[in-house]
Amino acid sequence: MTRSRQSPDEDLGNLCQLVLASYEVGMFPMGEEEPSRDVLWYYPKKRGILPIDGFRASRRLLRTLRSERFAVTMNRAFGLVIDGCAEREYTWINTTIRSIYCALHRDRHAHSLEVWQNETLVGGTYGVAIGRAFFGESMFFRRPDASKVALAFLVDHLKRTGFRLLDTQFTSRHLQSLGGIEIKRTTYLKLLGQALGTERTGNRFLSQPLAESGAVVAQRINQTS
Repeated sequence: MTRSRQSPDEDLGNLCQLVLASYEVGMFPMGEEEPSRDVLWYYPKKRGILPIDGFRASRRLLRTLRSERFAVTMNRAFGLVIDGCAEREYTWINTTIRSIYCALHRDRHAHSLEVWQNETLVGGTYGVAIGRAFFGESMFFRRPDASKVALAFLVDHLKRTGFRLLDTQFTSRHLQSLGGIEIKRTTYLKLLGQALGTERTGNRFLSQPLAESGAVVAQRINQTS
């Protein structure tokens, strides 16, 4: 009996499929710190989410959105966004994780929002869309409020494209200030099942263009708050 050896591309493809499958059962991956290339799998008892109808924008954030200080794009610079998210003293975005999510982006599963100021990337966020669930992976900022602007655009986009779940994995003071909450695993799995349903094909995330301006996003936030 002979064994066939998988190519690096086949190995990466299998990892990508494993990541997608993990999301569907309530798990998610994180890499060990470089130089390790290992990936760890998490299934926490409590999970962070940001209710799509519960986004809270401060007066300052609304002013920032209306000022048009930042321009926001979708899927224009995925690699730069994931690199920006990895720019910290300790990061779980190792070489393996970066390769996986860049491959998922090429296959139209992973998406990024980029925040620009004078053509310079100053913030952004990225994650994976499956059915009506969006699994937020990370965000970063290089200017005050840039990551909040990215999240405001993301929530607006998810709402307009019919998403039901925005998974943030964990909670933080930053996310809590924007409406993020922590729920039990059992509650999360119920919400996940409702968001996934039988819808696995197609790409709801790309069914609508991103909001044309921060002023429009601010207006829609005011209408629903």
